[in-house]
Amino acid sequence: MTREYRPSSPWAAFVAQAGGLVAGFALDAAYGDPRRGHPVAGFGRFAAFLERATYRPGRGAGAVFAGLAVAAPVLVGVAVQRATRRRPVLRGVAVAAGTWAVLGGRTLRREATVMADALDAGDLDRARARLGHLCGRDPAALDAAGLARATVESVAENTSDAVVAPLCWGAVAGLPGLLGYRAVNTLDAMVGHRSPRYARFGTPAARLDDLANLAASRLTGLLIVAVAPLAGADRAQAWRVFRRDRADHPSPNAGQCEAAMAGALGVRLGGRNAYAGRTETRPLLGDGPAPGADAARRAARLSGLVGLAGVLCAVAAVGAGGALARILGRRGRPAGVGPPDRTGGRAAPPEEVPASRRRAVAAGRQR
Repeated sequence: MTREYRPSSPWAAFVAQAGGLVAGFALDAAYGDPRRGHPVAGFGRFAAFLERATYRPGRGAGAVFAGLAVAAPVLVGVAVQRATRRRPVLRGVAVAAGTWAVLGGRTLRREATVMADALDAGDLDRARARLGHLCGRDPAALDAAGLARATVESVAENTSDAVVAPLCWGAVAGLPGLLGYRAVNTLDAMVGHRSPRYARFGTPAARLDDLANLAASRLTGLLIVAVAPLAGADRAQAWRVFRRDRADHPSPNAGQCEAAMAGALGVRLGGRNAYAGRTETRPLLGDGPAPGADAARRAARLSGLVGLAGVLCAVAAVGAGGALARILGRRGRPAGVGPPDRTGGRAAPPEEVPASRRRAVAAGRQR
């Protein structure tokens, strides 16, 4: 007895992936990061163990470390994706959980608001104590303007790293993309800096992070420009500064976001940054005054709007990818042969194609 060919539902696959991204984004917006048992913290412990096992002061060892550390969550994502390929509801739940785990938009905005409140109150000790939640700069020598600038710059860069980039990778590569991207970004935070220990060992992780954020950082800059009026910011100035200053930053990605943010808020970013044991002097971005507490609040508002625009872009990308896959699948399929049978994993032979379709194909050949 032959089985009748039943086409799979592209709508179910679209809802599973796009709906999962939207649900995960909504969970992050509503609840933020879990206070206990955060999966990223668990990955950090795994990466720290792996670092101890593989560390050598060279780039080769760093490449082995980065490859193994990223491969582990990617393989988990692949396994879950394969296990749920015929269960769209479970696939959607998995994508939603993964998206919630890797996003950090609400936490980013909350920290920026807490910093702004401390600066408004003149409580520099409290502001310095909170800076570590946003970036790795040494807060001891920073005044109110330096703390506000660090906040705005961190919000700009992390809007890409913690919101737009994960959504992009989730749209393009599903659950493996979500988990793999967060692993890459976490490794960069752990070992991708220029300390004596990581100057060479951390280079592969840093370069991998640069590559993973190449497209998303540029999209983030463009989205800041696009949504600027919704936050009471200046779109024309944001576009002008974005085009002029984005390549001045030493990072291939951070400058995209920071230049657009500086222009939108009408402030000047860049200057001298102090880290543990070293300092950096970065080119100035923007034309306005140094940012203050109000700029930190407005940056948080802009970050939230960019996140909303980012999830809409992700949904559109999933839909476009699904439509393109269907078009290419139809063009590559011989006449009279259906797509792979869902139960047997093979192309349906002509005798299993419904009779009405076989007659239509035959009529077309006779013409």
